[in-house]
Amino acid sequence: MVIIHVVKSGDTIDRLAQQYGVSTNAIVRANGLENPNQLVIGFALIIPSPYLRYTVRSGDTLDAIARRNGTNVQELMQLNHLTSPTSIYPGQRLIIPIISYTVRSGDNLASIARRFGVSEQAILQANGLTNPSQVTVGRTLRIPEAPKRTIDVNAFTTVFGQAGAREVKDVAHDLTIVSPFGYRMKNDGTLEPLDDGPTIQAAHNGHVVPMMAITNFSATEAGTTLAHTILSNPTLSDRILTNTLSTMRAKGYRGLNIDFENVSPEDRENYNRFLQKAVDLLHPAGYFVSSSLAPKTSADQKGLLYEAHDYPAHGRILDFVVLMTYEWGYRFGPPQAISPINLIRKVLEYAVTAIPRNKILMGFQVYARDWVLPHVQGRQAETFDMQEAIRRATEYNAVIQYNETAQSPFFRYTDRQGKQHEVWFEDARSAQAKFNLIKEFNLRGVSYWVLGYPFPQNWTLLEDNFIIRKR
Repeated sequence: MVIIHVVKSGDTIDRLAQQYGVSTNAIVRANGLENPNQLVIGFALIIPSPYLRYTVRSGDTLDAIARRNGTNVQELMQLNHLTSPTSIYPGQRLIIPIISYTVRSGDNLASIARRFGVSEQAILQANGLTNPSQVTVGRTLRIPEAPKRTIDVNAFTTVFGQAGAREVKDVAHDLTIVSPFGYRMKNDGTLEPLDDGPTIQAAHNGHVVPMMAITNFSATEAGTTLAHTILSNPTLSDRILTNTLSTMRAKGYRGLNIDFENVSPEDRENYNRFLQKAVDLLHPAGYFVSSSLAPKTSADQKGLLYEAHDYPAHGRILDFVVLMTYEWGYRFGPPQAISPINLIRKVLEYAVTAIPRNKILMGFQVYARDWVLPHVQGRQAETFDMQEAIRRATEYNAVIQYNETAQSPFFRYTDRQGKQHEVWFEDARSAQAKFNLIKEFNLRGVSYWVLGYPFPQNWTLLEDNFIIRKR
């Protein structure tokens, strides 16, 4: 039940804390504010809920605490970053997802329920009341959270070794799956090695499922020829999958993500056969199989990215798919929202006609881009994290604007050399808009590309909207 507040002229952290009845430190932490005394006009701040606190007593169990407060064990574990229901101890301070609200003049039970998005009956039950007339001015009510959907959350990571392990450890409590990206296939049926051991260990330590990823492309090669070489040759396809299974067993992976991109249209059926082979090999061994799909808006969409990606086949054969609903704001293209909500919606509208909703993870990019203006075709935009976007807005005294169609924030500034820039990024509003799509389309969950770009607001909002499934 967080509130999103868009900063306006005259706002300060102290005033906002007083206005919303929360501490300044809570606002700073939720937003990862590096310079809380200099707020950027137009920046969307998360105002965290003033939840109740409970001190664990001898004999308490998490289940009893949850039932007593009208919540559930899973939510208490998520909110308090607990790894086990038994990991509480006397004297421990727990956050309870309940708000204390004092009834004001003009309030009634119905209006309070609407304000907090919960049922009237839930409020009565949480307060031991039997009649709406008992909700009187001056009475302090306990407001329980509205029920949350449970979703899967995947994140890809491209950082390896101990640095990759730290990235997973930092957000493990908000992940179901993590996928080091990726093992590149070679034309002899082998896989290029990865230093993914520390990442896999961090995943297991954080109760996160590690998912192996195999792919045909690299930063310098589109992979079309390699994909044809592998997909059109049954012996090579078998060898790739055998080597994949061997790696999964040796390293402790629990599932596989297959990411063939830039596949020639004539290899579409070969790709479908490869997917079926993967499932036939891996399912009996106890592994799940998924794929990553280009963001199509129709079955007959043309282009090298799209034609070989057969949505109905992937939906029928695989356990789930990741829709790569990002990169419209391409680093070599003109400045625009990287993952505009209006275009994501079009992809989902088609996807749910071809793939079961409970098999779809919607992609969500967690990085920002800075383009030099005027844009020159082929000139690369700079890619960085949301924190850097706010640093630049602060440094150059920019005003953040919000594109309502794309549901995405952006700003412009002039650098020290007199060059103009346009920055598109994500904030609390755009993240909430994406979470609303997941709810509206009743999807399996969300998949982040990619860890390594700090975005504190995202994780706060994710927990506020959903229960993250832990396996």
